[in-house]
Amino acid sequence: MEKKKLSLTYKFLRLIGLNFPEEDYGQVSLFKVVGQFFASIWHRFLLNTMNWAILEPINPRLLRPFVLRRLGAKVGKDVFIGEHVIIDLNHADLITIGDHSHITACTTLLCHKKDLSDYYMGDDYAKVKYMFAPITIGKGCSTGTGTLIMPGVTIGDGAIIGSGSLVTKDIPAWTVAVGRPAKVVRSISAREETKG
Repeated sequence: MEKKKLSLTYKFLRLIGLNFPEEDYGQVSLFKVVGQFFASIWHRFLLNTMNWAILEPINPRLLRPFVLRRLGAKVGKDVFIGEHVIIDLNHADLITIGDHSHITACTTLLCHKKDLSDYYMGDDYAKVKYMFAPITIGKGCSTGTGTLIMPGVTIGDGAIIGSGSLVTKDIPAWTVAVGRPAKVVRSISAREETKG
């Protein structure tokens, strides 16, 4: 297999401990790395403001949704964001949260992961490409404390995810899903169906 000749920029970046595989990042310039460095500091500052105790009365419904929007996420009206919610910082633009949803404490929204479909014995895990996929949370949903939502998942309107669940596949609207991985355990009925 032919070895690629590394540019001076790549050699310098590797020398200082930064390894950006061209397969994932394309051509990376020193200017781009410096820009990303300062953008990451700004994004981290914004994320840290989400948990300032002095702002707690306005954090869940005003400050945290505002910060997520500033980071690029599409956040609907009257959304509740609990404390210590973790988002995929550099891919927040892939996150959509519908009106009136509750993203409770310690929920993680992850929009990228390693694509292991072409990973075999003897391969270098560091060179496995990333896959990126959006997360869509419908209107009026709730994620329980400690939920982990993986890339490419759509959670339908009104769905409830149980605490500590790992959501790897789409969850239909108006269902309750729990577990690791999350499975639908109940459908939510229309109010008229429960009367009588």
